[in-house]
Amino acid sequence: MKANRTKKRRIKKRWIALVIAALLVVPAVSYVQALLYPGNASFSVRTVEWFRDHGGGSIIDAIETWKYSHQQPPATGVPSDVTATAPNAKQQAPEPTAASGLPSVQLLPGVKPLPQEGTWAVARQSAAGKPLLWTTWFRPDPGHLPVSAAAALLPRDSYRLTLMPGTREPVVGMPSKNGYDVPAADRPALVATFNAGFKMHDSHGGWWTTWSNAVPLVDGRASVVIHRDGSAQIGTWNGTVRMTPDVVAVRQNLDQLIIDGRIVGGLAANRDARWGSTRSQFQYTWRSGLGTDAHGNLIYVAGNKLTLASLATAMHQAGIVRGLELDIHAAIVSFNIEQPGPNGTVTPRKLLNSMNPPANRYLVEDQRDFFYATAK
Repeated sequence: MKANRTKKRRIKKRWIALVIAALLVVPAVSYVQALLYPGNASFSVRTVEWFRDHGGGSIIDAIETWKYSHQQPPATGVPSDVTATAPNAKQQAPEPTAASGLPSVQLLPGVKPLPQEGTWAVARQSAAGKPLLWTTWFRPDPGHLPVSAAAALLPRDSYRLTLMPGTREPVVGMPSKNGYDVPAADRPALVATFNAGFKMHDSHGGWWTTWSNAVPLVDGRASVVIHRDGSAQIGTWNGTVRMTPDVVAVRQNLDQLIIDGRIVGGLAANRDARWGSTRSQFQYTWRSGLGTDAHGNLIYVAGNKLTLASLATAMHQAGIVRGLELDIHAAIVSFNIEQPGPNGTVTPRKLLNSMNPPANRYLVEDQRDFFYATAK
């Protein structure tokens, strides 16, 4: 009898082990597939996003909030990373006026400006010397003076903006008629490439083009709206912006940060996760935002060690009157200035040297969706 009971226990344990092994096979295979899936993405990014996609989002959010909230930058010092002008470019913006078309950067009151802080300079020009992209840098956080933000301005009527899918965003394996990097046909006129918003699951919004209704659009969400002439408009969907025959693409992300030239209220509370997961607003991390100024110029803003509030401040300082947050964290925030060469070649360089993603991101297939701008 004892021998029979021992035998039954052994058989039971074997079956339990087999069941556990079988249960582990499915996630193991899924994880390996995520590591091998086409498109540029680091091992750490693939791992984190696999956990998010398989029910681990709240755990990842808690870890990131703890980590980045405890990485408060020092109060004093000078920025170590600033923007650079274009090679061979000697053009610097005149003092911004109503007629110049460039917004006046608002520097921190009571803080002595550093050389070139808040001064617009040409970062990309046409063969004829026409400015196609202006950049500047400045400090947005009076409590942490080493923190800097960079701004890149695409002049109104000089660019065409395009929204591109990645191999996993907005939808895993979504067919794309132009691939998942900047199409070869557009590279001779390429000016800049930059990241889009949160993963669609976390963006609370939609993704739409004339050829793909990948994720349904959501009323009330902050939206980047691209028109047939390539110009971009920022607003609240079915509030200040809506679908018209002139719209060719819409990318939504969270709620607006700046409306009618004013930073919205409630950023510190972040109720209903309007701007990301609860308490993510306090993370000192890489952040990016996009908006338009009073002249209709398109402005991208990014920097490291920014909270949600200091990102909004930086966007406001750069002259944005309607704006939204894009994506956050070092592995994602990416703006590259593109210089086309002969035979379809492109030489990229980062808006800020400390940006983590490679400068040729989006010139090769990427897993995340993105924007690129070409010269008209």
